[in-house]
Amino acid sequence: MTGTYWSVLLPSLISPFSIYLCRVFAESAVPDEILEAARVDGAGELRLFWSIGLRLMLPGLVTVFLLQFVAIWNNFMLPYIMLSKESMFPLTVGLFSLLNRGAGQAALYTLVITGALVSIVPLVALFVALQRYWRLDVLSGGLKG
Repeated sequence: MTGTYWSVLLPSLISPFSIYLCRVFAESAVPDEILEAARVDGAGELRLFWSIGLRLMLPGLVTVFLLQFVAIWNNFMLPYIMLSKESMFPLTVGLFSLLNRGAGQAALYTLVITGALVSIVPLVALFVALQRYWRLDVLSGGLKG
């Protein structure tokens, strides 16, 4: 699989840290009382997952998605090792190879710095678009303590 996009994508799909973060967030964000109340009302397990669990977990899932996206976007070493053709390089490795190619030319430094600035535009746009999912105390008023 070396030399293909799969050699870079497959190791990036599952992150143990993301699984742990989701588990910890689920334990604190989805109270058992709400699940029990839904079961008493006649909700099945699939309905519990889609209607209650997933909605309460949405801020945590968005956080995990953003962390994974930033990690994959900024990944340098794995694509550098696994991909051999320059046409397949992601932006980080491409900017590095461009910088190495023009080490003696001042004009390429400007191009690399501009490329680095443009490379963060998708990250900023994603954070701005998904910031509405980060709410404080999703269940405030849902349970009396």
